[in-house]
Amino acid sequence: MTSSRAHLRWGILATGGIAHAFTSDLRTAGLSVQAVGSRRKEAADAFAASFEIPSAYGSYEQLVSDPDVDIVYVATPHTLHAEDAMLALEHGKHVLIEKPLTANAREAAAVREAAASRGLLAMEAMWTRYLPHMRRIHELLDAGALGEVRTVFADHTQSLPTDPAHRINALKLGGGALLDLGIYPVSFVCDILGAPTSVLAQARLGETGADTEVATIFTHAGGAVSTTLSSSRAAGPNTAHIVGTDARIDIDRVWYCPTTFRLSAPDGTVIEEFSSRVDGRGMQYQALAAEEIIAAGDRDSAILPIDESVAIMATLDKIRRQIGVRYGADGPDGS
Repeated sequence: MTSSRAHLRWGILATGGIAHAFTSDLRTAGLSVQAVGSRRKEAADAFAASFEIPSAYGSYEQLVSDPDVDIVYVATPHTLHAEDAMLALEHGKHVLIEKPLTANAREAAAVREAAASRGLLAMEAMWTRYLPHMRRIHELLDAGALGEVRTVFADHTQSLPTDPAHRINALKLGGGALLDLGIYPVSFVCDILGAPTSVLAQARLGETGADTEVATIFTHAGGAVSTTLSSSRAAGPNTAHIVGTDARIDIDRVWYCPTTFRLSAPDGTVIEEFSSRVDGRGMQYQALAAEEIIAAGDRDSAILPIDESVAIMATLDKIRRQIGVRYGADGPDGS
């Protein structure tokens, strides 16, 4: 990425944990945070005080109506992403929408069309894609360092609260391991191999009907295969691997955060080792990318185009239909 960016004024929509992490990284990178909005004015005030944000609003409508806000980071639960992104777009704001883009592909396509019709950027905040180690991995892939990539596998597994009211277990909030955790490895294998040509999934459902474990097997164009595993009840290795005919890449724990990886020959000889040096969590890279895209006069991310985000949501829809998980926003066919 170049150093040219738009120097946008950010608005933060919602004040939960992910909004705190993102805003902290914006501050680390020296980006401008102009306003925050919450459904509760006291929550917005507290958030604004924590990050020295000039304006705090007790409604999302007030936030997106602020003429001093250029771009809105949508940090609400999954099932509200489409509604809140649409609100910002309707008020002429670019949007960076926390992953997953929406609750299903139908909503994702509607956000895409709304942004395109207004000449605005709508971008999924899959921050992992923008991290330095992932950019180096793509350089190696583009250079043919792995030969033919035959398989990719990754897990995102954590031990999260079992409380039925917690958002990870609440279907009305898009709860379940898949959309919260599994989207990371699903997006990763799509990034490396392209959209799957076939999808097989198995899952375990929890007490609320939300998925607690999901395993997938995908095939991709050219015959490559991939596997992913997500769990909200048990923490696994959280590593990822790309295996080619000439070499493999092993990404260490925690692979979807700034970390190390090794490029190794088939006999195990290490050809290259890469270590990320990142200030903060690393969420600022996606924000910097958004500013660069807008400064260049573009309205889509080359690293994660909106069409690809919609296609990933369609894959997640297929998985949910196979495992029997439905949300209130889903249509009659489960999408």
